[in-house]
Amino acid sequence: MTDTPIIEKAIEEIEIKTFGVTEQFLKIHEIVYDDNKIKVARVDKESGDGTAIVYLPVKDEKFYLAIYIDTEPEISVRHVNIEAYHSVYFKAISEVHSFDKLSGMTKLKATGGHNKGDKRGQNVLWKWSSIFFEPNPEADEFEDKLTKLLNYLEQDREGVEKLVNNANGHIQVYSSFHNGNTLIGGHHIDKDHIRRMSKLNLEIDFDINAGGHLFT
Repeated sequence: MTDTPIIEKAIEEIEIKTFGVTEQFLKIHEIVYDDNKIKVARVDKESGDGTAIVYLPVKDEKFYLAIYIDTEPEISVRHVNIEAYHSVYFKAISEVHSFDKLSGMTKLKATGGHNKGDKRGQNVLWKWSSIFFEPNPEADEFEDKLTKLLNYLEQDREGVEKLVNNANGHIQVYSSFHNGNTLIGGHHIDKDHIRRMSKLNLEIDFDINAGGHLFT
């Protein structure tokens, strides 16, 4: 199935507001439009159970309005939720090694990084070098992002080990939740994730933000 009928059904929910959460949310926030059309960050069809998630960006915020769509036996809206933004990546930092040196420790291709002495803003210089790997920057749930990152890192266990031992390599998580009712939820790390992180000798660090307007 193509994304088009799924997106059309999600847009229909925005227009007619069948679910109370849709109406409540759109009273306090705006979704993003691009050329007078509702912008779609991603259509996630990876669940395998006939459910698709349409992620809609929210104006001036990082979290999403998510429309859950049943695609079988017919296309219909299952429910609506506000989904947090998650960035889940592997990061290594060093005051000794350059970005190129860090890159050379692994076969994995870096997403980005910087060298010690590079400009950080207009008048500040970085005091350490860094490298990071984020294979899944798109809109997605935390658990899926962590799974995909571990899948990626396990392609070069030896290189990851070098970065862990020589440059404080670790998993870094940044999440931005909607603070609609002060109950923002949290992260779940299952036994399989813990086992896989342990085999890679990985720590995980969380940076959590809550923003947006309260429900009225």
